Amino acid sequence: MKNFIIEDDFWSVFPNAKIGVVICHSIDNSIKDKEQYNEMLLKAEQEALNYLQDSEFSNNEVIKTWREAFQKFKTKKGARSSIEALLKRVYNGNHIGTINPLVDIYNSISLRYALPCGGEDIDKFVGDIRLTKAVGNENFVTLGTNENAPPYEGEIVYKDNAGAICRCWNWRESVRTMLTKNTKNAFLCIELIDERRLKEFENALRDLAKTVQDNLGGTHKISILDINNKVVSIK
Repeated sequence: MKNFIIEDDFWSVFPNAKIGVVICHSIDNSIKDKEQYNEMLLKAEQEALNYLQDSEFSNNEVIKTWREAFQKFKTKKGARSSIEALLKRVYNGNHIGTINPLVDIYNSISLRYALPCGGEDIDKFVGDIRLTKAVGNENFVTLGTNENAPPYEGEIVYKDNAGAICRCWNWRESVRTMLTKNTKNAFLCIELIDERRLKEFENALRDLAKTVQDNLGGTHKISILDINNKVVSIK
């Protein structure tokens, strides 16, 4: 049995956050129609422009909200939320390219709802996965490098018994657990810190689960974790 656990040191910083989880089993993530996912992303990029009404990028509400959140814990200099990174590319007129179906789907949902979305391969987890503050000695190797770059002490991270899975909450993920075309069982999540957007958050979770099941088959389970519901079984 593997669990996803959100520890108290996370809740001490973000007591009103909600983490939505979609656990997918027995999916087929092999690429069948790359153009289908390219079109999905293009459409999502257009919808994302609705969240960028202010010509000054940093003045847009979703950007301000997550920048303020990142100021509440130790982060690597220049680290930004995953949703800011996606919206920045759209803002600059750069297309989000396809990677594999699961990643393309969660990127499209992230753009459409302006919420951070991420995903990992459950079968690569070593023990439970936890959202917590880093000790500071966790192993972490991200895409494009072979260098171990442990998180800072006190940095918000997803981690398991083998090391950090995602640094600075949702900034960079580990190569070790990343989704690939061979992924059969996936842990997908959406993060909410702006309580005013609860309905959009719930809709995004349902949309994410349905899009994965419609395109990749398998089964799914949706859970929402908060300060009163801190643990969910993922396998």
